[in-house]
Amino acid sequence: MSLLTHVLACLFGMGSWVAINGMWVELPLVVPEIPEHWYLPSYLTVLIQMANIGPLLITLLHRFCPGTLDERPVIYFIVGLGIVVTFLLAFFWKHTVAIAGSLHSVPLLILSFLLSVVDCTSSVTFLPFMMRLRPQYLTTYFIGEGLSGLVPALVALIQGVGIVHCQNVTLSGNSSADNFSTLGSDELQAVYEPAKFSVRVFFVFLSAMMVVCLLAFILLNHYPAVARERKSDQYFSRDLENEKREQGFSLHAQSPEQKPMLNTLDSVQKEPRSSFGKGTYSNLEVVFIFVMLAWVNALTNAVLPSIQSYSCLPYGNTAYHLAATMAAVANPFACFIAMFMSIRSLAFMSLLTIVGTGFGAYIMAMAALSPCPLLVNTTSGTFIIVLTWILFVLLLSYVKVIIGVILRDEGHSALVWCGAVVQLGSMLGAVSMFPLVSVYGLFKSGDACNTKCPL
Repeated sequence: MSLLTHVLACLFGMGSWVAINGMWVELPLVVPEIPEHWYLPSYLTVLIQMANIGPLLITLLHRFCPGTLDERPVIYFIVGLGIVVTFLLAFFWKHTVAIAGSLHSVPLLILSFLLSVVDCTSSVTFLPFMMRLRPQYLTTYFIGEGLSGLVPALVALIQGVGIVHCQNVTLSGNSSADNFSTLGSDELQAVYEPAKFSVRVFFVFLSAMMVVCLLAFILLNHYPAVARERKSDQYFSRDLENEKREQGFSLHAQSPEQKPMLNTLDSVQKEPRSSFGKGTYSNLEVVFIFVMLAWVNALTNAVLPSIQSYSCLPYGNTAYHLAATMAAVANPFACFIAMFMSIRSLAFMSLLTIVGTGFGAYIMAMAALSPCPLLVNTTSGTFIIVLTWILFVLLLSYVKVIIGVILRDEGHSALVWCGAVVQLGSMLGAVSMFPLVSVYGLFKSGDACNTKCPL
């Protein structure tokens, strides 16, 4: 396997979701400067779901016009669009437009929608394109996809996004009558440190990341050293011929009495179990695989990220940043493990999904108990919530990668449906959590400095 091709596949995968992931981690610096303030995350959630029109159109084309769509022109278009949009965001994210007498961040919302279309459509175009490369490179692609969340998070940490320290302040005499008894007392107040570089620089960085993705894609298509690693019809036809030839040799080596039995067993073994892909799995198993894929992506891409702050902030700002950063590291690390230990057993994946869902249930319970979850204000509580986030992301990311590897072996259309189900699961998770978090307000946030809970 070519190291160059692995690097290019990783850089190509990093461009899949780096723009939207970057938008999310930069929110603490964006929202104080715009009229929507902290309503922006809710708007982004809706825009991302509306952007699923892109994957829907691609999937319908593959379904009703199979073989007519070449992913490569679509990838060139969406990656080029991502470069332009992230660059425009650097200069227009603070611009507002007066609508019905009030100011709104129309350029920011429109550009965010276009970025959402780019990243959502990547799920149903980038994965099928990887069919043009040898199977080993799909896992490397997933590592890059995991890094698309980790790299912006690390850059945001360097920038100083969300770094807070608690400062003693004395309550003034202008306090209301409700807290009259606390006049003259000291209280801890959260003070956010200024960023080391601006939001504009961060968005330019995201644009540069998309340029790197485009260059990696161009080299995967045209660089001679990569071309030798590319899958071609001749390559696979030679493999098929060699396989048949080896089977023929092995049959001739057997005694005549063994030939009918071997032929019968061979025909039974090769009989497809369903019409999906190569027929490796039965219809029930295919449905099970896709349900598991949708469930895992709903949890990891929408349900748990929407309540991460509620589950972690009661334990302190350090716990929140550790959980977010280490969980982002766990994603590519799970892909790295899958590269060397690929266990395709459906029973084993079911077990990992159940255990990972259990960790997710603990995180959800702590978020529901916020601002006073279990073991709050203790080192053990902080350790447990951070470790739970790491294990949750690690286990379910491994399941996602193995399902991707399984579906890659089933053919091009299977990877198209893989991307479509990933987006479907994410959409269902987001739609389920949006009213709970943003409409009904079932989760209460903890204060990094002032939350006081009964012992």
